[in-house]
Amino acid sequence: MMKKKAGMKVATLLVALFLMSLAPVGVSTAQRPLPNPMLVFVGMEYYETGGKQWTRYRYDVYNRADYPKEMFAAAPDLPPCGTNTKASRTWVDVYDQSGKRLYGFCAFGDSNDLGKIWFALERDAIPPSWIYIEMNDRKTATKYKSNLAETVE
Repeated sequence: MMKKKAGMKVATLLVALFLMSLAPVGVSTAQRPLPNPMLVFVGMEYYETGGKQWTRYRYDVYNRADYPKEMFAAAPDLPPCGTNTKASRTWVDVYDQSGKRLYGFCAFGDSNDLGKIWFALERDAIPPSWIYIEMNDRKTATKYKSNLAETVE
């Protein structure tokens, strides 16, 4: 009788272990949230175009590698950017510290392009003290706002 009870316990335990092995363990389909961009001032460059003198303020997103390439894929199923019907899924806008839009990018091809952010002002214009960017993932309706970055070295 004792051997029969022990045998039943072992059989029950084996069935339970088998059933548990069929269930997914520790599998998560949730993705970790993406960080906000870390904007860094790179420098200024002077140039002339259209008979005017300009200053270009250049920036990099330090953590640009954290953003997947798919975020910058062409998105012809989303509204165009002007006449560009293959604008990227994520657009990047540059704002001054008060929220005034200074410039925007709607055709980045991958996250490496986040290392080429800039805005320009006429050479004699006083730049804002600080700027930030917003990345708008139009597919997921998610916005990522950066830190404030200076406009001087």
